[in-house]
Amino acid sequence: MDKKSTIEKLVSHAHENGVFTGTWLYAEQGKIVTKGALGFRDAADTLPLREDSIFYLASVSKQFTATAVMLARRMGLLDLDDDITGYFPDVPFKGVTIRHMLIHTSGLPYYENWSAATAKKENAIPDNGMVVRFLRESGKGPVFAPGEKFGYCNTAYCLLAQTVQVASGIPFEEFMKKNVFEPAGMYSTQVCHTRKDGIAIPNMAYGLVPQEGGYVLADDSKPDEWVIWLDGGHGAGHVYSNIFDLFAWDRALKNETVLTLEEQRTMYTPGLLNDGRTGGFGEEKEEVGYGFGWDILKYPHLGLAVSHGGDYPGYRTLLRRFVDADRVLVILSCRDAKDAKAFEEFMSDMKSAAAGV
Repeated sequence: MDKKSTIEKLVSHAHENGVFTGTWLYAEQGKIVTKGALGFRDAADTLPLREDSIFYLASVSKQFTATAVMLARRMGLLDLDDDITGYFPDVPFKGVTIRHMLIHTSGLPYYENWSAATAKKENAIPDNGMVVRFLRESGKGPVFAPGEKFGYCNTAYCLLAQTVQVASGIPFEEFMKKNVFEPAGMYSTQVCHTRKDGIAIPNMAYGLVPQEGGYVLADDSKPDEWVIWLDGGHGAGHVYSNIFDLFAWDRALKNETVLTLEEQRTMYTPGLLNDGRTGGFGEEKEEVGYGFGWDILKYPHLGLAVSHGGDYPGYRTLLRRFVDADRVLVILSCRDAKDAKAFEEFMSDMKSAAAGV
């Protein structure tokens, strides 16, 4: 298979049919096979996307939060089996550990609706401490007992970021910059709150959603306005980056620049439920479970792969690392496709092309 030709035909066809607007990169053994940018980064179609345009990563951010936890563990600041009440004594969820949160078996309730409604009512975008306030004040109990089920939970990852901040004594954004992004050579990457802090990111690919035949900012879409009120959170999202920095991240992992091989192996081990079963999405035949911020896959001909996608109003993102085969696929999209099924088929075809199947 001619990977370069196959992938470029897929992205061109998807763009021509209104399915994909964004950037992509595919590399093998540290060498870029194909990369590019198609479309515009604004609703008026006046600002062409560039290969180095900055995207909101959505849940691809979770692997970086999990990395921060592993680094804090290395520093002796926390342990994976620590109870969260050791860091937040007034949070009524004793029995939930850092490990539970990393592998989405915490059973913590979902913070989004309560937090967005509270922020809108108070007319102020709160910082990430809102997740602690939610657990303390909302009155919502656990969705299930810790370790009983796999339940994908943004609350848990926001609380992980807050845990790192409490344990380290420095803002999470600074911890990430100093200990993760800069060592990895990711100089265009940051944890950022564009709406809360009034920050304008140069060369930003704005997340656009369909409305009245065209596209508008998610901020201006009534169903999606919660993106404004949750903008102060992080851990589950709010990392901004581009394809080149994510390629640098792939290389940093390969070269053990930030995380040792042993630490990565820990993160790439599927988490277990109380009854010994593995937890995970179960959406792909290659999936074997969910680790620390990564979906874990095993290919018969390629071996271990780790992957995570992101889905946020205006953004769809993917970072897939074929660990044993030393390949990486990055896809960053900044317009929600009007045909969601066609977009899913495009993403599936891109994954298959990268895997060579």
